[in-house]
Amino acid sequence: MKLLLSFLTVTLAASAGEYAVLANGFRLHADSHVIEGSSVRLQTPQGVIELPANQVVQFEPEDYTPPAATAPQESKPAADAVPALTPQELTTVAALRAGLPPAILHSVAKAESGYKLDAVSPKGAIGLMQLMPATAAELNADPYDPAQNAEAGAKYLRDLLLKYENDPHQVSKAIAAYNAGPAAVDKYHGIPPFRETIEYVTRVLKQYEKEQKQASKGAGE
Repeated sequence: MKLLLSFLTVTLAASAGEYAVLANGFRLHADSHVIEGSSVRLQTPQGVIELPANQVVQFEPEDYTPPAATAPQESKPAADAVPALTPQELTTVAALRAGLPPAILHSVAKAESGYKLDAVSPKGAIGLMQLMPATAAELNADPYDPAQNAEAGAKYLRDLLLKYENDPHQVSKAIAAYNAGPAAVDKYHGIPPFRETIEYVTRVLKQYEKEQKQASKGAGE
């Protein structure tokens, strides 16, 4: 499983509100974007998001007409504010930043928390991709911050995939290690004989296959 991405070499800037359409079909809202070499930087109300340039298929202008200039008015209510990224968008961005196919991270996120940002397991796992406090600390992430949680989960999964990079069962071992820990996978030289882990790996792999098919279908349309 090769996780390295090839890049474009283009320089471009835009200043109007727009949507970045990603290769997997997701659309991210941005105020503007800049493409420099191998990266695209999206300026959003929440900050700058940097993505590999070849993951952005196109940019679509936002259907918005600025109102005519008027006298200063009181601040608009919070309901008019641009919403934060959805859990699905956070997952896609985290995957691309970690150099992972978004499909695999979406499969793990669905199995871990069902995209619930405030999910807490009986064992104490926190957030979208269910980080244990110790794991989050090792990755220098705040597990209660959705963006940090998603990115830390993506980095952890990437590290596990790299750990088993030369193994014919790379993906299944990495997924099992995400659930039961790499020590358990190494001890049993594969998926540990735990019912929870076996069912987890099966569920994630089935969803991963489904996500890949949907991504391929979307790219071909």
